[in-house]
Amino acid sequence: MRQKPDDRTKPVRALIYARVSSTAQLNKGDGLNSQETRCREYARMRGYEVEKAFFEQGVSGSVAIRPAMQALLDHVNASKDDVEYVLVIDDISRLARDLQTHLELRLAIARTGARLESPSMEFGDDPDAILIENLLAAVAQHFRQKNAQQTKHRMRARMLNGYYTFIACIGFKYEHRPGEGKILVRDEPIATYIQEGMEGLASGRFRSMAEVKRFWESCPEFPKDQNGQVRNQFVKDILTKVIYAGYVEREDWGVSLRKGRHTGMVSLETFERVQDVLNGRAYMPARTDVNSEFPLRGGVCCAGCGKLLTAYQATSKSGKKHSYYECFNKACDQRRKTIRKDQIEGEFAELLQHLIPSRGLLDAAASMFRQIWDERSTQAKDIAKSYRQEITKIERKIEALMDRLVDASDQSLVRAYERKISGLEKEKLILLEKGQSVGQPRGTFVQVFEHALEFLSNPYNLWVSGRLELQKMVLRLAFASPIPYDRQSGFRTPKTTLPFNALGENLMLENKMADTEGFEPSKRL
Repeated sequence: MRQKPDDRTKPVRALIYARVSSTAQLNKGDGLNSQETRCREYARMRGYEVEKAFFEQGVSGSVAIRPAMQALLDHVNASKDDVEYVLVIDDISRLARDLQTHLELRLAIARTGARLESPSMEFGDDPDAILIENLLAAVAQHFRQKNAQQTKHRMRARMLNGYYTFIACIGFKYEHRPGEGKILVRDEPIATYIQEGMEGLASGRFRSMAEVKRFWESCPEFPKDQNGQVRNQFVKDILTKVIYAGYVEREDWGVSLRKGRHTGMVSLETFERVQDVLNGRAYMPARTDVNSEFPLRGGVCCAGCGKLLTAYQATSKSGKKHSYYECFNKACDQRRKTIRKDQIEGEFAELLQHLIPSRGLLDAAASMFRQIWDERSTQAKDIAKSYRQEITKIERKIEALMDRLVDASDQSLVRAYERKISGLEKEKLILLEKGQSVGQPRGTFVQVFEHALEFLSNPYNLWVSGRLELQKMVLRLAFASPIPYDRQSGFRTPKTTLPFNALGENLMLENKMADTEGFEPSKRL
């Protein structure tokens, strides 16, 4: 029988320990306050003075990873010997929901000399009390494991129906819909930035993951770290998650790739092109020196040797910074002869102002695009029919492979069949997606070709926008290769890309690009 506090020679003080095991419980519930209130009521009824309360917020596991429990044990160990401590918990499950962890914590508490008490049960040192305590701890462990198992099964079943069941990925948020529960929807404007980045990488607007990274860093609302940067791994995670294509998949749960109930940001075909780009190129981190300070970097080469010009900033003795472009090729006669940034970029801007087709050529291009648009519209039914035929062929191949898979006994052969079937299923999904969208353009002719015609009509306007990704796009789409630049005579005649070649060879006003001295007299340093 437990002695009353009045019969003791040492004063008894209570320490309250309250814990919630997840952040969700901390944010959505009032568990910590409820536990503290019940423990204080118990201490008052027992005549204990509550000295301090310790709160464990969203933490489970051993003493080593529980800061509040460690602080409580340190507090007892540092106390005077003339005080007896009672550790009060609301329920045995608040100590731990794992039998091994429970035993470790009980031993750690016993070493301090403190007693463990609870309004929910009686702790003791006799064999019967220990048996009951261990049984209750085992029941708490079973309940936790069973609850986790049931939760996993419910999440898996929901994924089988096409619903994403985890924390919303960046660019998405959850919205409650009657009859469906929580479903992913676009979270703007981040969703648009992600869509533009993925489509840009698939189409060639961005040539690498590093360029996508820089584009997202230029978007003001896009989440960044404390240094204002988007981490490389964060970019890779976004670009490789099929959820952004409107699909769900979880191989370790046996959930194969399937159409999700949410709307994707890009098509599955675009997503696969992004994977091809990522897998076909070595992963390179974004260069920290690539920024809007030197937009011509990578787009201009030395006329003497053909090597790309290097751009950098130099600091004079007075502390003033000066920006230059320069050839660093040791075998070039123009090596280490600096070119002022304002000089070369000014001449390039003037070059772009002359890269303007005539109104007649633009009208002809618009008419050509319109004709192609109308022809594609009439071909939509035939294209859809061809997709259905391809799907039928794929289904036959899958059936044949499934028959072979059933008869196969060699595990390596089984895995090979499974990979082949998975690839065919993905091809089928892409064709189904394309078949559903064929004949349904994203917008009107004017909306679809507006940006293309705007670029062809005057790339200079995009260049002076000051946005690095648009300036890089101008260099890439208007010129077939880096433009040769001579320090004395300026830009040489550039090789323009097919769209500008198709619109006419005489795009440069009065062929001034071929003049030996450039647009203006040479500006020598």
